[in-house]
Amino acid sequence: MSLLTTRTAAHGARSAGAPSGGARPAVREADGLAVASFVLGLLGLLVMNILLGPAAIVMALVALARSTARRARALLGLALGIADLVVLAVLVTSNGTVSWNLTG
Repeated sequence: MSLLTTRTAAHGARSAGAPSGGARPAVREADGLAVASFVLGLLGLLVMNILLGPAAIVMALVALARSTARRARALLGLALGIADLVVLAVLVTSNGTVSWNLTG
C-alpha cells in the first residue's frame, strides 16, 4: 500500500510542477497569429487591403482570445487591419473605385 501511495505522490508532484503538454503549443500558435496579424495589417496598407485588412482583424481577435503573450502585437495588428478598411473606404469614396495608385 505504501508503494502505491509513494508512486501516486511522485506522479502528482511531477505533473503539478511541469507545464501541460497541450498548453504550450496553443500559446505558441497564438503568438504566431499575433505576429501574422501585425504583418498582414502592415502589408494591407500598401496592397490588397480589401483582403489583408479583414484577415489581420480575424487573426488578431483569435490571438487575443487565445491569450497570446504578444498582446501588444495583436492589438497593433487589429488597429492596422481596421486602418486598412478605413483607407479602403476613403479611397472608394474619393475615386469611386476599389483601385488606387501612387502617381495621382
